[in-house]
Amino acid sequence: MNRLDTSIIISTYNSTKWLEKVLHGYNNQTYRLFEIVIADDGSNQETSDLIKQLQKEVFYPIVHVWHEDNGFQKSQILNKAINHCSTPYIIMSDGDCIPRTDFVEIHVKHRKLGWFLSGGYFMLPMNISNLITIEDIYKGLCFNLKWLKSNGLKSSFKNNKLTAKGFKSWFLNRITPTNASWNGHNVSGWKKDIIAVNGFDERMQYGGQDRELGERLFNHGLKSQQIRYSSICVHLDHPRGYKTKKSIDKNLEIRRIVKSEKRAWTDFGIINSETD
Repeated sequence: MNRLDTSIIISTYNSTKWLEKVLHGYNNQTYRLFEIVIADDGSNQETSDLIKQLQKEVFYPIVHVWHEDNGFQKSQILNKAINHCSTPYIIMSDGDCIPRTDFVEIHVKHRKLGWFLSGGYFMLPMNISNLITIEDIYKGLCFNLKWLKSNGLKSSFKNNKLTAKGFKSWFLNRITPTNASWNGHNVSGWKKDIIAVNGFDERMQYGGQDRELGERLFNHGLKSQQIRYSSICVHLDHPRGYKTKKSIDKNLEIRRIVKSEKRAWTDFGIINSETD
């Protein structure tokens, strides 16, 4: 039996309709030596029931990491999920991002010591998000530009994310003005590096907590590689009721200090998080 070498952390909160689609997307991957660790920020029983059902259906192991609902505490549950990862390499994404069939393969192909990988996402409107079926995922239709346009997707330069291959994806990765940052929807790095900076800062709620981790990784000496046009996931639409000016302003101040003082370590991270 081949040994697992990659852990994929998927964050979720009371969104079983989207999570089910995402987990079927991972059941359709070309690269299979991975486990899924669900970082569940306090969902109700419906999410637990879905995971138990899918554990019987998918080829990969699923670890469900949960804590009680105490508002938006994604940083806390991500730290707990990191502790539960059993492999040396971690990919992070969200429970509303369906991975293309080569999503994991691309991350594994490009990983290297001293670096983290920064991917992107393709945002779908709500009508198409609702329209996608499990069968559409296995057929790859939710990544098919012709199918998406037939269901109302508008023309945009961003559509290149769905069609770029080979030299074109390499070239677009090189020229994109978007920073190769640590982001919650499509990013990967070595567990030892994440542990070395003490994971996520648990003072931070919605707004930039992912990028703050990346900024400390840079201060720790890591570099990042852009795979925005290579490793693709489609982002299902949803409301964002947890976004507040207070949390964003607080997080911006934490990030300002990290940058100005070149901090690599947080005193409010993994070593302070409860472990199960």
